[in-house]
Amino acid sequence: MLLMCLVIEFIMKGENILANHTSAEKRIRRNAKRYEINHSRIARIRTYVKNVKKVIATGDHASAMEVFKVVQKEMHRGASKGVMHRNKVARSLSRLNSKIKAMST
Repeated sequence: MLLMCLVIEFIMKGENILANHTSAEKRIRRNAKRYEINHSRIARIRTYVKNVKKVIATGDHASAMEVFKVVQKEMHRGASKGVMHRNKVARSLSRLNSKIKAMST
């Protein structure tokens, strides 16, 4: 992670890149952009999961379901983009959903 941050800073300053081909230079730029996008997506998912857990702790079933729908959409999008593994997404959503269902009983 530290290495990728250094590469990003290196590229943004306009320094010489140690690639021999223009396609390799482009790949370095694209990797840096994808790194930022992917990590912001992961951070957003973690924040949404924390929000669901907070709402579950309060015990409000209706608002928990609303927040869960947002988490579900974002996690499935992350799985389709390759940020998270689809089995991990399914497992996490299943656990959150079971906690929400346990509140209603």
